[in-house]
Amino acid sequence: MSLIIIGIALAASAATFIGGLFALKFRDKLHLVLGFSAGAVAGVAFFDLLPEAIELGTKYHETSIVALFVALGFFGYLILDRLILLHTHEEEGIANPSRGSFGALTLSTHSFLDGIAIGIGFQTSTTVGIVVTVAVLAHDFSDGINTVSLVLRNGGSWSRAFRWLLVDALAPALGILSTLFFSIPETYIGLALATFVGTFLYLSASDLIPESHHRHPRALTTIMTLLGALALYAVVRLV
Repeated sequence: MSLIIIGIALAASAATFIGGLFALKFRDKLHLVLGFSAGAVAGVAFFDLLPEAIELGTKYHETSIVALFVALGFFGYLILDRLILLHTHEEEGIANPSRGSFGALTLSTHSFLDGIAIGIGFQTSTTVGIVVTVAVLAHDFSDGINTVSLVLRNGGSWSRAFRWLLVDALAPALGILSTLFFSIPETYIGLALATFVGTFLYLSASDLIPESHHRHPRALTTIMTLLGALALYAVVRLV
């Protein structure tokens, strides 16, 4: 079983890394990548994380508590974005690499928790572990794209984007391997997922969607956003 876990950890890292390389290679079409990423981030939140958060969270908490943690994720990220990072949307042309790095850190943390979810799934049963693995691998590709896109969107260099891509690619492997040494009570997993639902919705609506439409044909970028969401919906339905 340990060898299987290690193999899955490597596959998760590879999927994330390939997604990021895709974003770097096609940087001339970055607005289209951003459009797809916006839909993918929202799709992960709506079609993957939210149902899991409700299913796991309502076993131990009221639905209103799960909703509260979604709101905490959304408004908590807004506060960090507006106050701590001192980002101002009104000032055109002012880049904020710190904001991009914080977004990449959030995505990397989510990737780490994805890895933990895989490990916990295998602790439950082999069948559950396989199902969770398929779902995580399916959107790890988008995670790599999203990480690179967020860094570049906020004025980060290509080298900074690549470094964060390495962090994000390593995160799921570390999450998986960490579960060989400890387990997480299921009572907290649903609330953690709910928090990331709010965070991802904020990232998509506040950052990726506006930038993908900035000075570019709106019809094509809108189509890419819808395709990103549709792709994640199809993946979730298939698994």
